[in-house]
Amino acid sequence: MKLLVFGLTVSSSWGNGHATLWRGLLGAFAQRGHQVVFFERDVPYYAEHRDLWEIPGGDLVLYSTWDDVPALARRHLADADVAMVTSYCPDGSPAARLVLDSPARVRAFYDLDTPVTLDRLRAGLPVPYIPPEGLGDFDLVLSYTGGVALDELRSRLGARRVAPLYGSVDPTVHRPVAPVSRYECDLSYLGTYAEDRQAGVEAFFLDPARQSPQRRFLLAGAMYPQDFPWTRNIWFAQHVPPADHPEFYASSLLTLNVTRRAMAEMGFCPSGRLFEAAACGVPILSDTWVGLDAFFEPGSEILVAHTTEDALAALDMPREQLGRIARAARERALAEHTAEQRVLDLEAALDSVAQPVEV
Repeated sequence: MKLLVFGLTVSSSWGNGHATLWRGLLGAFAQRGHQVVFFERDVPYYAEHRDLWEIPGGDLVLYSTWDDVPALARRHLADADVAMVTSYCPDGSPAARLVLDSPARVRAFYDLDTPVTLDRLRAGLPVPYIPPEGLGDFDLVLSYTGGVALDELRSRLGARRVAPLYGSVDPTVHRPVAPVSRYECDLSYLGTYAEDRQAGVEAFFLDPARQSPQRRFLLAGAMYPQDFPWTRNIWFAQHVPPADHPEFYASSLLTLNVTRRAMAEMGFCPSGRLFEAAACGVPILSDTWVGLDAFFEPGSEILVAHTTEDALAALDMPREQLGRIARAARERALAEHTAEQRVLDLEAALDSVAQPVEV
């Protein structure tokens, strides 16, 4: 099939989780014999950190202004099987209009940020990437978040047919490798700064660092403020490109996952970092949320922290025990959470459009 996407970015992994997810999906999509055309606005902050210029088996279209898009997009839409617009697409409204007016067999919306979308709607705030009339005109609405989020997409935004399309991992990229000295640490955390994650970072990363001055902690990610409360045993890497993620994880005794507040409250919203770290064979310490056990089994495939003491206890666990947990998580990730599996999920969701909607 031919898929046309209007998205946030696939060309730059800086400060966002969309690019890595799309790279895995599109690689698996091409392996299945499909073609993709990805439209991305060429904005300065992604251009300065661009780390992908071509899509396997497809075309990456970088455009400066929306006026450059419609004529080319309509030519591609003329023979597209699936036309899709995603959350945080900077030209979401006009892109949605093009998609909905297209002859594509399936016209889809993919919300990679469903809890944030719904949180803003509840607060009465604008959501510029959602069409003013909602999502009822799309044949299919995909959500990075499952559970009750799917019901709310129906009730709040009028989505007629919804399906989860969770994060995933590309095991050809994320795999066990030898550790490297620049990333060696007892506990690592990889994530863009977000105020609504800070309580978890404080409890599970900063407090353990303060209480364990003999241990080395490594934080990596963009947008951290100047007044962030660093300690002498915390090292910082502003940006770790996707190609370096395996070395980053492999150099950690343990790696931390902290979920954004809206996502944790809604549940069934696993970060792609969970699958990446698991595929790299590193034990994971995570905050908890409804649905976590649908992806990894707490205690045997992932460690869960409720308090700083839980994080310290995880750091004190014998390496043999941590190794068993890491191996079990890797097996689960490779069996259920690869990009190839998500493409199969996507194909099934697209095929379901031909079936009557259950009321």
